[in-house]
Amino acid sequence: MKHPLLIFFVCLGLFCACRTNQSSEGDEQSTVSTLPVPTFNADSAYQFVQTQVDFGPRVPNTAAHRQAGDYLVATLKKYGLTVIEQPFTAITYNGKKLAARNIIGSYRPQAAKRIMLASHWDSRPFADEDSTASLQAQPVPAANDGASGVGVLLELARVLSQDSTQPEIGVDIVFFDAEDWGNSREANDPLGGFCLGSQHWAANKHLPNYTAYFGVLLDMVGAKGATFPKEGHSMQYAADVVRTVWNTASALGYSQYFVDQLGPAIIDDHLPVNQTAKFPMIDIMHLKLNDLNRTFFDHWHTTHDTMEHIDPATLKAVGQTLLQVIYQEAQPLQ
Repeated sequence: MKHPLLIFFVCLGLFCACRTNQSSEGDEQSTVSTLPVPTFNADSAYQFVQTQVDFGPRVPNTAAHRQAGDYLVATLKKYGLTVIEQPFTAITYNGKKLAARNIIGSYRPQAAKRIMLASHWDSRPFADEDSTASLQAQPVPAANDGASGVGVLLELARVLSQDSTQPEIGVDIVFFDAEDWGNSREANDPLGGFCLGSQHWAANKHLPNYTAYFGVLLDMVGAKGATFPKEGHSMQYAADVVRTVWNTASALGYSQYFVDQLGPAIIDDHLPVNQTAKFPMIDIMHLKLNDLNRTFFDHWHTTHDTMEHIDPATLKAVGQTLLQVIYQEAQPLQ
């Protein structure tokens, strides 16, 4: 993950276009759900992150990867979601063949109106951003860059499965595989060799003609003091969805995480969804504010992306915001 398109004029153009076509956040209020919104359990989400990390780095073609994938499938099924596994062979930028699988869990699969929530579940195979040269060939533990988003979505699945109100909306939880094997300096494709699972899914949807009202991608959403500015491609493709999510977070008191600031445009799994699957998807991603030397969180693509840096308070802010958004879009069953 994730290559920043840090070209000043591109970001400036996105900023101007988005500001021209939207009102300020102060002019727009979040809709209040007519349904009682359940509580997102941060400790449960944290444990879902811990369980993934305990398997070891989830690098494709390893035992830890297979075991973690089986765990995700079993957990989604335990919470009553309809699960589809999408195995595929991914070819990396350097010619390696990966035995990969996307995992899709659907809540209320017959509902016409659907929201898609996604995260990648694989780990980067090399810690190339590590300051210690001897560690750069080691795989990344991927507590934040991968496991945090998956942990939030597993907790959402648990909460939805136990809510007796059964909101009349479909939610598809998609775990993309083989996202983090890229190398933007060496790969020749526009996505820098990243996002292999989302590219496969967007071109081969798990159900024919699948679409969603909108999608939300989670990436690196668990670190202490995380900041989520409005990612540039999200503003380009789905500014209304960004406004809805950030206004909702503000109404819940989470503005210190969901900051009202334009961030850079990042190559990530939401791009194939927007560009190939053709429905709007945004990216909630930890990006540094006003730091020209670093785009992502401090331990990105290093061997230090471990559980000690995961904060339940950050998981709570993201998870509770998403729950509120889901229930705002739903109506009670008749």
